[in-house]
Amino acid sequence: MGDVGVLFGGPSPEHDVSVLTGLQAAHEFLAMGRRTVAIYWTKVGSFVEVDPALEASAFLEGAPKGSTPLTLSVADGGGFIAEGGRLRGARSLEIEALVLCTHGGPGEDGTLQGALDLAGVPYSGPSVSGASLGMDKLAFGAVMTLADIPSLPRIPLTEQTMAVNFDGPYIVKPRFGGSSIGIDVVADLDVARARLSANVHLANGAVLEPYRPDLADLQVAARTYPTLEISAIERPLRASASGEILGYADKYVGGEGMASAPRELPADLPADRVAAMRDMAARVVAVCDVRGVARIDFLANDDELYVNEINTIPGSLGRYLFIEPPVSFGQLLDDLVAEAVRSPTHRYSAAGADGLVLRGAASIAAKLA
Repeated sequence: MGDVGVLFGGPSPEHDVSVLTGLQAAHEFLAMGRRTVAIYWTKVGSFVEVDPALEASAFLEGAPKGSTPLTLSVADGGGFIAEGGRLRGARSLEIEALVLCTHGGPGEDGTLQGALDLAGVPYSGPSVSGASLGMDKLAFGAVMTLADIPSLPRIPLTEQTMAVNFDGPYIVKPRFGGSSIGIDVVADLDVARARLSANVHLANGAVLEPYRPDLADLQVAARTYPTLEISAIERPLRASASGEILGYADKYVGGEGMASAPRELPADLPADRVAAMRDMAARVVAVCDVRGVARIDFLANDDELYVNEINTIPGSLGRYLFIEPPVSFGQLLDDLVAEAVRSPTHRYSAAGADGLVLRGAASIAAKLA
């Protein structure tokens, strides 16, 4: 087996949580005796190689001391290249596959995935299309509706939005974001529009949904290799009983990211509700081209069940949810690497570009005249 890579961080509001997830994975690989390459993606977008045994405190000021600058090359035979110093030249990192621990932003919206596809680097988690769909709350909601998967209504929110076809109060969310960052509960449409200029997380777009305090959060994970497996169902618990929604602090501020968040696991639910959620999760996996490990978030009361969102690279890689049957973190990581190697996300081809069109074309200058 070759070296395994773990990539974490990135220019995202979820940068710090990504560091936690990445270090958890790197430390687990080291404990398994795997040769491990740790790649830290800084807040300004540069890549550096770091010691995989580092602790989270090493990243408080950005790239740790002793980091090696990297370049991601899409040239033939490209990949991550370590910059050379005075005593040695540049070297290619020989990585069997990358485990992506990049939450939010360009690490989870398809941007990084597209770059890695061009560079020919195998990676875990969603493809470009799967990542893009999962990050776009408006598009994801529309796909759920088209697939007849129950979800709450959702519309784009702009300064020109003057009417809503569902009753308030409302939830305002970033269209492209996750993990409860930048989410507000508002009383009416006027307040919702005012949030567009006041909330920096809404700069790239916003969506509006009905706020239903009678609906509680439930979550389940799915992994796709070697076969589809649906995890136990969890009921996340809020740190404060007065919180209107499950917040960022509820999920992540506990020392180990999502792995240390308060929860009821497995959730105490009737058997028919468990079966319905697991069936609905499998349908979401099929419709959204899920790859790797994803977490699917639901909203439910005693009578209603709705798919809310999908997190295509979940905090702590959803490792804590696979308890029925138990799956070790090491096994989860090994399966992510195996899927990355054996089931590439994309293979580009120039088949059909045989020069026929070019040979039959007249002078371009003549066509422009």
